[in-house]
Amino acid sequence: MCHLGVLEDIGAVLGLIYLVWLYAWAKKQLGSAIIAALFAVIVVYLTFFRYPFLIWVPVILFLIATFFSGMFEKIPIGAKKPERLKD
Repeated sequence: MCHLGVLEDIGAVLGLIYLVWLYAWAKKQLGSAIIAALFAVIVVYLTFFRYPFLIWVPVILFLIATFFSGMFEKIPIGAKKPERLKD
């Protein structure tokens, strides 16, 4: 039972982090602090508080990008593309 409370607290902290990050991005893109705040609150509410399991998706993507980023370095730069992918 204690573990569920900890997970809820971590989810709330992650939601706040996403809210601040989304606000900063939206403020830069939209140029207005009020519109950016409304946008960030609506997106975070609809995405993470209505569907709380989605709060872990960015964490999983971050972990994949962090620990498996070396996998893409193994692809040779001069490798030929398949015929179906050529321009």
